[in-house]
Amino acid sequence: MRSLGTPFNRGSNTAAATLGRVSHLLVDMDGVLFRGGTALPGASGFLPWLQNHGIAFQLITNNSTASPEKNAALLAAMGIHVDLDAVFTSAMATGRYLERHAERGERTFVIGEEGLVEAVANAGMEVVRDPEGVSWVVAGLDRHVTYEELCMASFALERGARFIATNADASLPVEQGEAPGAGALQAALVATTGVKPLVIGKPEPLLLELGMERIGGSRDNTAMLGDRLDTDIAAAARLEMTSILVLTGVTAREDLASSRIRPNVTVNGLPELMKIWSTAKRSQ
Repeated sequence: MRSLGTPFNRGSNTAAATLGRVSHLLVDMDGVLFRGGTALPGASGFLPWLQNHGIAFQLITNNSTASPEKNAALLAAMGIHVDLDAVFTSAMATGRYLERHAERGERTFVIGEEGLVEAVANAGMEVVRDPEGVSWVVAGLDRHVTYEELCMASFALERGARFIATNADASLPVEQGEAPGAGALQAALVATTGVKPLVIGKPEPLLLELGMERIGGSRDNTAMLGDRLDTDIAAAARLEMTSILVLTGVTAREDLASSRIRPNVTVNGLPELMKIWSTAKRSQ
């Protein structure tokens, strides 16, 4: 595993050399392409730029609440246009995991919103609303969850169901502050049952591994582009992948000085990234 203390780039030449080896890219969305409901500078032209330069990409997100169609529509409303097959959510990755590790038709209790319920059903599982005979409990962010549903999920886990979490983000940034995230809901189940989930999303590596698989990438030729040290960059470090930090989201440059988690390349925004990467392409 790459040391989490690997220095980030200290000049455009170093960054260009690193980017020159990248032919596949995993792209976080919130904080990279948009913030709130507004596209970030360079976002509308970034995906066409990748396509024009032959760089295969996937937009990946820990957010399990929305379907690929809704994610694409959200981006289109901000002037960012993407094909559905370029969107890969933690819900979809959870569905892929179930396809490979569960028996088709197994009873599954889901705490989550439309995107997760749809992904679990598409994986061939029977989504149920009671704990009887449940083989799997799948939990993501659910902004409408009830106490009764948490009870039923706990009962299923107590009876031996396996536990999967789409992601473990403890909080969810909203206009008023930090709201409970998927990890907060999962914490209630862990505290009740003592059963810990298998986590699919960042900073765990599975979401990135499955994203690379979708575009034919490998750890040697793929980079992770994100705005969070603790999820995007940490996940890449676990896989010994190249990581690119963009300072338009959660992380500020001063945060790097005190962090053990270091990206290989740090840029202020997408326009700077495209400029440096273009230099790398011309020198090849």
